[in-house]
Amino acid sequence: MEAATARLGRGRRRKGKSYGSEERRLAALLLTPAMAVIAVVAAYPIGYAIWLSLTEYSVRVPGKWRFVGFDNYTEAFGSTEFWESVKNTFVFTGLSVTLELVIGLGMALAMHEAFRGRGLLRTVVLVPWAVLTIVSAITWRTLFEPNLGLAPVILSKFGIGEDILWLGQEGYAMAVMVLADVWKTAPFMALLLLAGLQVIPDDVYDAAKVDGATTWQRFRRITIPLLMPAILVALIFRTLDALRIFDLPYVLTKGSNGTTTLSLIAHQELTQNRLIGYGSALSVLTFVIVMAVSFLYIRTVGGNIKSLAEEG
Repeated sequence: MEAATARLGRGRRRKGKSYGSEERRLAALLLTPAMAVIAVVAAYPIGYAIWLSLTEYSVRVPGKWRFVGFDNYTEAFGSTEFWESVKNTFVFTGLSVTLELVIGLGMALAMHEAFRGRGLLRTVVLVPWAVLTIVSAITWRTLFEPNLGLAPVILSKFGIGEDILWLGQEGYAMAVMVLADVWKTAPFMALLLLAGLQVIPDDVYDAAKVDGATTWQRFRRITIPLLMPAILVALIFRTLDALRIFDLPYVLTKGSNGTTTLSLIAHQELTQNRLIGYGSALSVLTFVIVMAVSFLYIRTVGGNIKSLAEEG
């Protein structure tokens, strides 16, 4: 009897192993088309950009190129313009994403409350996000045009910025760029956080009220810990998007007055200076920086979500 049971157990294990291998083969077969599409759509352009960054390529003389190795990267690391654009990009990203998180959280909390006209409020809040970025940039440039824009006139009535060229002075141009980005993309942050708020059970808040928890205690001990996964997703999306910012500085200032970003100088080298190899190297460096930041987000913030939730 025991021998028969042992043979049956071995047969089941062998059968389970065969099923496992068949499932893996089926999974590989089903994933192959998707991986092939990803390789064509994403991997090939990235690989081609890396190859171009290792060459000195001429668009004026067909077929004229030479392999230069890492010379383009060495030139970029030794360029003050590159490091200035890195600083501007991270300053813009830090300011805009921080403000968007705070404002977006406030908007999400307001839209989550039950009151008459909540649907209208959600619609109105999302209008700036629906506007094309290029249209938003043109609008903000028109608002801050010297002697013609509406914003300087209104601010001067309150004694603010009477002698300031908002888009023509370093620091102020960055402030306008951050303001324009926050106006447009804070609703996107609010939408992601609102989705996170809606999955938090109401029973948790009811139990906290019964235990005598104040509004601030419920917000700090329940809302924030349970909302951390949504906050992480929102931060990753917005940070990666902000690090690649191009259209706002291009339309507002053309990169002057301390608003040059990584994507903008890569575009200038590729299209204006016709330095394909050097511009490709700048594009690759931008890609590497974006990937590194996303990896740090996931490793640091993502790894602490569970502990924060447990503490809450």
